[in-house]
Amino acid sequence: MGIYLNPGNEAFKMIRKRTYVDKTGLIDYVNSVMETSFRMICSTRPRRFGKSFAARMLCAYYDRSCDSRALFEGLEISKKDSFGEYLNKYDVIYLDITRAITRAKNRGVDIVSDIQQAVIDELTEAYPDSVRPDEVFLPDALAAVSQTTRGKFFVIIDEWDALFREAKNNADVQKEYVQFMRGLFKGGPATDAAIAGAYITGILPIKKYGTQSAMTDFREYTMIDPLVLSEYIGFTEPEVRKLCDDSGLPFEMMKQWYDGYSFSDVGSIYSPNSVMNAVTNRKFKNYWTTTEAYESLTDYITMNFDGLKDAIIQMLGGQRVEVYTMTFQNDVVSFKNRDDVLTLLIHLGYLAYDDEEKEAYIPNLEVADSFRAAVKGSSWTEVERSLSQSDKLLKATIRGDAETVAEALELAHETCTSSLAYNDENSLSCAILFAYYTARNHYEIFRELPTGKGFADYAFIPRKGSDKPAMVIELKYNKSADSAIRQIKEKRYDGKLKGLGGELLLVGINYDKDAKGADAKKHTCVIEHA
Repeated sequence: MGIYLNPGNEAFKMIRKRTYVDKTGLIDYVNSVMETSFRMICSTRPRRFGKSFAARMLCAYYDRSCDSRALFEGLEISKKDSFGEYLNKYDVIYLDITRAITRAKNRGVDIVSDIQQAVIDELTEAYPDSVRPDEVFLPDALAAVSQTTRGKFFVIIDEWDALFREAKNNADVQKEYVQFMRGLFKGGPATDAAIAGAYITGILPIKKYGTQSAMTDFREYTMIDPLVLSEYIGFTEPEVRKLCDDSGLPFEMMKQWYDGYSFSDVGSIYSPNSVMNAVTNRKFKNYWTTTEAYESLTDYITMNFDGLKDAIIQMLGGQRVEVYTMTFQNDVVSFKNRDDVLTLLIHLGYLAYDDEEKEAYIPNLEVADSFRAAVKGSSWTEVERSLSQSDKLLKATIRGDAETVAEALELAHETCTSSLAYNDENSLSCAILFAYYTARNHYEIFRELPTGKGFADYAFIPRKGSDKPAMVIELKYNKSADSAIRQIKEKRYDGKLKGLGGELLLVGINYDKDAKGADAKKHTCVIEHA
């Protein structure tokens, strides 16, 4: 058992000692492509989504230096026909690139050369008659061992993209690393003979140069297009429901905080780390860790690209924005437009992506909290000022302070829109949700909810356990706030919400688009108890 060659199953044993959500079905898929032209798999997802857990699971299953049968008995993979065929069959090469970078820096040596030499040293110790004493090229060492033993390797690389994040401005070391990866995995007789399969994981998809992937032999599964690996990206809704049932935690709160990512074939996907922390600590909160990749959110959202700020503000206001993901170069520096930045945020997990509509959005309260923190640390003072008023706005609405509500909405409307778009009706709708940003902690907010004889502009329905009153908000343009209240009553928009019991507020808001002088851009508000 070594560090890089056949590290064993101890890491997966530790995982199994905790509450374990069975993701061993992934092994069956990997087995199905083993020793075929589809055997090179790159599965990328954000931090906290179980990348390293999957890598350790695969290592425990394939590593020939240990016996893992008992470790997998009773799990999904043990019920599959492929279970015994590949169990503990291969020499495993396991590379943690983040660890390798730290090791190389501490030793003051070249990263790529150090990775290769470290693995070659262990191969030489294990197979002294196969590896040449002067060998420095890892692919040749693997080929030599395979030729001698007639065995094959399964290669696992965790945090494969770490160099593109930690050495983001060092193009030379990135190219050297890509050349190493190409040499290791490029199809051909030597690779086919030596490597039975490979699984690499990280945050970013494989680096592109122009439109061409740097490693074309890999099949990629990403947050944009997870394909058949959708259910292994994170926890599915049935898995989270079971965790809630077992732990006694309310599923509604779990969904509110950590749901929002969704793939067409499996539905909702949750962040595993956040869910497990909530289960362990019995507390719902923001569990995102502070890392280099995530503390840069402020830098990303404030980049000087046309339309980026407007897109972020729209999403802060609960809306979705169209994103074209194809131009992204899969690194953290080669941005050409706002869509490249938004695509990066999808891969980082800050945004969810609707593949059918090609739209991005902020998925849940946890991520919304991170965006608020990022805005607070940015140069967007007017945006931060409006968001900071959000709690006060909700309190003012509940106590019936219509003047304060109108003033807060004016600020939000001004913040959300450019002067050219200020009088667009959609801009005021966006401003409403933006202004009530933190109200999502207490409400499910529905736009154009069917109630009575039509659709209420906004219905704020209290979340389970909330002591807040339900609210109906109706918007008017060039009319009056009183007419908005009358419409709520005449159309009986409040009917469905009255059935919830408890207090109900009717909120009418008017914006006179044609007002001039001192009344320009003024909003009026009327609040009544139903």
